[in-house]
Amino acid sequence: MPDAQTEALNPSTYNLDCLSSLEMVKAINAEDARVAAAVQQALPRVAESIDAIAARMALGGRLVYIGAGTSGRLGVLDASECPPTFSVPPGLVIGIIAGGDDALRNSIEAAEDDHVQAGKDLKALGIRSLDSVVGITASGSTPYVLGGLDYASHQGALTIGVACNRPAAISQYAKISILVPVGPEVISGSTRLKAGSAQKMVLNMLSTGVMVRMGKTYGNLMIDLKPSNAKLRLRAVRLLREVCPLDAAQAQELLETCQWEVKTAAAAFHLQCDPQEARSALDEVGGRLRTILDDCPPAEVAG
Repeated sequence: MPDAQTEALNPSTYNLDCLSSLEMVKAINAEDARVAAAVQQALPRVAESIDAIAARMALGGRLVYIGAGTSGRLGVLDASECPPTFSVPPGLVIGIIAGGDDALRNSIEAAEDDHVQAGKDLKALGIRSLDSVVGITASGSTPYVLGGLDYASHQGALTIGVACNRPAAISQYAKISILVPVGPEVISGSTRLKAGSAQKMVLNMLSTGVMVRMGKTYGNLMIDLKPSNAKLRLRAVRLLREVCPLDAAQAQELLETCQWEVKTAAAAFHLQCDPQEARSALDEVGGRLRTILDDCPPAEVAG
């Protein structure tokens, strides 16, 4: 796509190899500073995507990322971080990269040109109407991604496109287009730089926002984390003490009783019930701890 901004020459860094290391990193940093502003312009579409994905996920749908190269790796990264952060099953948020898992470590550039393979990859997952498929492509024209969105659309799934050009071909394939034009890269065409940073920011927002909507946090507390090591168990103790008047020993004892489920422990404490009753109570309110903890009427505001 010769007209793509991500492929254009950047006049600010044309003499990059003549700069000192300090001058070089200042130039890179100056370009990076443009990324957040570009993402800001796309926030309405990001928010729209969060609500649409969460609505389907509440009915049993999945979130699936598809991409090639850096874009694909970022999707797999975001998906892989959801189970430990939010205790979701591994199959709820899925990342697919062109060329398969081998492409996570090795460059398989030709895989992005296959317009058909993404549909096969999605078919293997059994994509259906409740699922949400997010295609990630810096240029907005990667054949693998466009083919995947085309297939997903025909299955009735929600389709979302994330690209770093405007206009972008992906808009013709996605119901919602999140376009973040970050401009020419520091090194022409090296979209692992600004484009990659922009995509990472957008994916962070998508998965975090969806999980918040699904009741996976209490305020900004990670109350659905999976405490699988010593550091995370200490974090679980601290989190429980944020919502329950317990000392460290009491919090740890309650967490052990509740199989280290912070949300369950907090509900059990406030409802004065056993872990299974707490889990049932949480299930009744869609897993939202706030509904259980904030069951009192709001305080009157003094006039």
